[in-house]
Amino acid sequence: MRINLILLSIFSFTVISCGNYYSMDDFKSVEKIDAHFHIYTSESTAVEQAKKDKFKLLSINTHSGACERVIESHQWLRKLNKEYPAEMEYSGTFCMDGWDEPGWNENTINWLDQCIADGANSVKVWKNIGMEFRDKNANLVMIDDPQFDTVFAYLSEKKIPLVGHLGEPKNCWLPLSEMTTKNDSGYFSRNPQYHMYKHPEFPSYEDQMAARDHMLDKNPDLIFIGCHLASLEWSVDVLAEWLDKYPNAAVDMAARMGQLFYQTCEDRDKVRAFFIKYQNRILYGTDIIDRGGNTEDFHNKIHETWLRDWEYLATRNKMTSSLIDGEFRGLQLPKEVIDKIYSSNTKRWYKSF
Repeated sequence: MRINLILLSIFSFTVISCGNYYSMDDFKSVEKIDAHFHIYTSESTAVEQAKKDKFKLLSINTHSGACERVIESHQWLRKLNKEYPAEMEYSGTFCMDGWDEPGWNENTINWLDQCIADGANSVKVWKNIGMEFRDKNANLVMIDDPQFDTVFAYLSEKKIPLVGHLGEPKNCWLPLSEMTTKNDSGYFSRNPQYHMYKHPEFPSYEDQMAARDHMLDKNPDLIFIGCHLASLEWSVDVLAEWLDKYPNAAVDMAARMGQLFYQTCEDRDKVRAFFIKYQNRILYGTDIIDRGGNTEDFHNKIHETWLRDWEYLATRNKMTSSLIDGEFRGLQLPKEVIDKIYSSNTKRWYKSF
């Protein structure tokens, strides 16, 4: 009788344990949001692929070109949001044009008012602040510049999230041969203008992070979503300390899976424990860019990226990746953690969907 009870207990534990995790078969049935997508076209078929894979999209508008592009992209996103109100939402952003002229703050706030009225749920700032844009005296403008204070105070008062891609991965300040992930070495070899190892005259990695944190210190009520694991992707320990310091901040995972894979190779248990402890502060995203003219290959790329990341987060399969060298095992996060990372966290932090 005692043996039967023990066997029954073991069997029950196994059933409960298996029931607490998703499998690859669950991928298309679980509600998911890609919280860092880019749509730069008026006719996006990526939304249709998202519907097939049970995804919704948050398209992030970015000042990565001329101001005319910001305005045009906003109009495209507004149009798509009206066509697919249940499937996609979008952020606004602002330009740096007129920075040295009177009225920049007022004009920027008026523009952001219009973006929010049109349906944007947040405001994006990009790495051109701190790494590219210069004032009339040829000084790089950092994100903690006092001229931004009224804009960020406006966002704080209105409870509008600020979405920040500030700085770059720490690999950016290393020679290509010392970078920990192949996606970084590939990107910076193609974009040497952003490879800070080659530009010691620019602010250091530590300077970029300090400016970001100083801005947050000045705006303690600001809701902040740090893109790309807040550029602290190289260490879940350091990222944990940062999240502890800034309770109004969350992070998305976009384009930083390679760094997570790399750390998982070294210490899977530590990475898994990080995800479980900060399960309310992490948002899934990819940084995929849709510029229109989509092909079947592009749709397959989206699907395969989403499927790979699901395997890593939801299962304990042995995996390899073109992003890094070495083999690692998926994190197999509990269902409630997966549901937060893939959906409810984005809904809560952006107050959308």
